Amino acid sequence: MSDLRIAPVDGEVMLEEWRHVHNVIVPPAAMDLDEVRERAGRYRLRNAYAGDVLVGCSTVRPPEGEGAVATVIARVLPEYRRRGYGAELYEDGLAHARVLGAGAVETCVLAVNEDGLRFAGARGFVEIDRYVLDGESDQWVDLRLE
Repeated sequence: MSDLRIAPVDGEVMLEEWRHVHNVIVPPAAMDLDEVRERAGRYRLRNAYAGDVLVGCSTVRPPEGEGAVATVIARVLPEYRRRGYGAELYEDGLAHARVLGAGAVETCVLAVNEDGLRFAGARGFVEIDRYVLDGESDQWVDLRLE
């Protein structure tokens, strides 16, 4: 176990920290603070700190649809990868999705994020879809935990 502390996003400073990590990892989907506030009302957002240093964030979208599919996304800033932080963030999110009754778990990764795709694959996720959003040029990959 590392020195990682995973904390619920609470207050403007933490919302801005979550936004920073999100926007570094997925710049094509960069959000402003109002969009993050709205997201925080629908999903569970958490920040990860090594000591007092922000290293990552996560999102858990609650189960929905016929298969009760939850989405778990763990993001770690590039300079803090390969230290186990992503695994801890992911396990935290996966446990929460299961408490919410998830029948299946998916994640979404920007296709150019090779670290993210490797990370998901190493945890048993398999690709189920690749797509480009209307009017955009960036490719996204949806993966499902097998």
